[in-house]
This record gives sequence, structure tokens and C-alpha cells, in this order.
Amino acid sequence: MKEIHYIKGDATVPQAKGTKIIVHVCNNIGGWGKGFVLAISKRWPEPEKSYREWHSNRAKNDFQLGAIQLIQVSAYIHIGNMIAQQGIKTRSNGVPIRYEAVKTCLEKIAIEAKKLDASIHMPRIGCGLAGGKWDRIEPIIKETLIEKDVDVFVYDFE
Repeated sequence: MKEIHYIKGDATVPQAKGTKIIVHVCNNIGGWGKGFVLAISKRWPEPEKSYREWHSNRAKNDFQLGAIQLIQVSAYIHIGNMIAQQGIKTRSNGVPIRYEAVKTCLEKIAIEAKKLDASIHMPRIGCGLAGGKWDRIEPIIKETLIEKDVDVFVYDFE
């Protein structure tokens, strides 16, 4: 069985051959402006533009926890916007990350990865501003991607 490849580097510069999907966690309130999304926007304007349009038209689409959006930004790179964060602040009901939504999103990403014959690349999703714990995220990645025989690369930025 495959395993997660841990790499020191920048997840916006995926280190693999072939088609790649860079995934990251987005919130469900239309906010884009802190964390890993800044690195994405610095390289490609399309993911932010698509996310903002998706949010603006949310009454007519699937913009909600557990939804994904795949945006092709170059011949071999797609960005996976994953709605898996409730709001942006830690409140009395806990941190913003929603583990069930992470699982739902990654299940959908696995299907897209198989269609595209793509590898998945990410920072330690959900563990920055979303407040998640890697020991809860990693098993979800194994269950949704690794067990589906998808190559996964997790980047620790230096």
C-alpha cells in the first residue's frame, strides 16, 4: 500500500511528474486572505477568483461544508478548493476545522485524482488557521486517498 510522502518545501511547487492537484482548506463564509491561500494567489489568480464567484453565487450552487472546486491553473496543475472550515475564528464551539467535511472533500478529490491520474499535494491542511490537529487529519488522508491508491505529498514549508 502507498504511504504519505513528507517533503520539505513549498506545496505550490509540487515535486512530482504528471498531473498534480494541490489541495487546501477554505472556509464557508467567503473569506480568502490569510494562510496558504496567499501563496496560491501569489502564483495563480484563478483559484481565488473562482472561490469568490462560487461564494457569491452560493444560493445557486453547492458552496457548503464538504464541497470542492477544482481549478486548472496550468497544463499539469489543478487547485482543489475544499470547503472544510466553519467560519474563521475559534469560538465556544471549538476550532473552525470540520473533520467530517475534510473527509467528504478528500473523498471527492480522490475521485477527481483517479479521473485525471493525478497525485495530490498539500501543506498540513487544516492545521494552521483552521486549528486542526495533524493526528486527526493524517488518518483521514490515509482512509480517503492512500487506501484509494492515490499518491499523496505533504509539504512542510521551511
